[in-house]
Amino acid sequence: MIAIVDYNMGNLASVKNAFVKLGKETVVESDPEKFKNYEKLILPGVGAFGDAMKHLKERNMIEALKEFAHSGKYMFGICLGMQLLFESSEEFGLNEGLGLIKGDVKAFDSSKFDEPLKVPHMGWNKMFTKEHSLFKNLDEEHYLYFVHTYHVNCADRNDIIGTTFYGYEFTSAVACGNIFGIQPHPEKSHKNGLAILENFIGL
Repeated sequence: MIAIVDYNMGNLASVKNAFVKLGKETVVESDPEKFKNYEKLILPGVGAFGDAMKHLKERNMIEALKEFAHSGKYMFGICLGMQLLFESSEEFGLNEGLGLIKGDVKAFDSSKFDEPLKVPHMGWNKMFTKEHSLFKNLDEEHYLYFVHTYHVNCADRNDIIGTTFYGYEFTSAVACGNIFGIQPHPEKSHKNGLAILENFIGL
């Protein structure tokens, strides 16, 4: 059974509906004591990093998420949920993250853009992927839906399994052992997004 973590910061209905389309039952779970009962966890997220960590702390979820990750079971962070997997973020001041993947989260640096681009990065964009079990059966050129102002910087480049270009190349998908993350929203990315979720089910 797969649980979608409810910490009042995610588009839970959209994520759950995506799994319904795939014929997979999920549970929206707000009790950290029950995390250990599931085979896999989805950590969604929409909003600010600091607020998200505050909500996780208030709900006593931080240690429960770390224990789940250290158990070897699969965890998948989506959008802000992916960013929370890292050690820190500079969004609205320095905020500590879950620290499950080494690295940090920084805002897009528009001074590096060759042309004027709007931030947040919003809309469809191509992901360049390494060969990985999450990316089976995708279109040869797979476009996914993004909405974000900040992106992750991996301390270990071996953790990077997907990149995207917006002004410059940034990391858009990560894998570190049993911990995975993706910056775009697979639940809003039609065929390719559903394929990624189906691949996660099959891990």
